[in-house]
Amino acid sequence: MRKTTFWGAACSLIFVALSSAGNQESWTFRGQIADSQCALNVHSLTRSHQEMLKSKSMGGNSAACALYCVKYLGGNFVLTTKKHVYHLDNQELAQKFVGLKVKVSGALDSKTDTIHVTKIESEE
Repeated sequence: MRKTTFWGAACSLIFVALSSAGNQESWTFRGQIADSQCALNVHSLTRSHQEMLKSKSMGGNSAACALYCVKYLGGNFVLTTKKHVYHLDNQELAQKFVGLKVKVSGALDSKTDTIHVTKIESEE
């Protein structure tokens, strides 16, 4: 009888864990699509494109700098806000909005700071 109760409880816990894993809540985030190299201070002191644009080797604006950093320096597209940098799981969609202020909808994985993107809209 004890084994049956134990396995019943274990199966119930597994079922609850699996059913809630697919129900991630969707959130809306606002910020700018940038690159991880500049946004995470890999080669920037200000979490921006400021230093790279002064050197004139990365293009003449934030979008050109971000595209250069992703293509040639191993960066990824990210969403930057005033206080946070979020990784984006849909790089192709993010590239279409590089350098723009956007509204991103999706579920946040708080362990990795990754937004599982469902939609990106320009706010410009």
